[in-house]
Amino acid sequence: MAGPFKGFGQKAIPFLKALDFHQNREWFHENRDLYESELHEPFCDLVETLTERFAAAGLGLRGDRKKSLFRINRDVRFSKDKRPYNRHLSAILSPDGTKMEQGVFYVHIGLERCFSGVAWWQPSPELLLAMRNAIATKPEKYRALVAALKKNRLEFETEDRMKRTPRGFEHVTDSDLAEAIRNRHFYVQQAIDPAGIHSPALVDELVDFTLRAKPLLDWGRAIQGKAQ
Repeated sequence: MAGPFKGFGQKAIPFLKALDFHQNREWFHENRDLYESELHEPFCDLVETLTERFAAAGLGLRGDRKKSLFRINRDVRFSKDKRPYNRHLSAILSPDGTKMEQGVFYVHIGLERCFSGVAWWQPSPELLLAMRNAIATKPEKYRALVAALKKNRLEFETEDRMKRTPRGFEHVTDSDLAEAIRNRHFYVQQAIDPAGIHSPALVDELVDFTLRAKPLLDWGRAIQGKAQ
């Protein structure tokens, strides 16, 4: 039954461990009720509770229990790794409620780690170019963004950053700006204590993180021309 998020079941992580050990469709189907009660249904409730809280906070992010979650099944068509199941479950809340938009909230509950993120991840070439131009031509706004995030105990991640400055930005010599222009993504993230996923207080933790990351959402939306 849908309702307010009450926490993931105590067997949520143990289920993922067992699934990772078996990696077997027969085992999964035999234990599907456990998956639904301990992990999937609570995740759906989390998405819908966050949607309500994000709306109240004016964050412009939403989702629902049908569209927001990624499937636990892996797409193995083009992968050498043929294990059928992921080691995690995750979801996206976005401006339009789909997984296709940019400027999103992401939450990930998994064996290796649990974390949340606010991201402009793999933006289109046009949007990425606009972001890089904004950094180069309005450095004071970008530096204000970095300062606001630092004040909120956040900083940009550097995963997948280019080793060389992209063509057309060779004139940008300030090291902080040049590094930023080499980013392929603009995102911040925060670890979630796995022991805390069983409590409804996880919602407050995730709302607090997203509010602290709001300067990043505002910056990207302004570049898009979609300021809230």
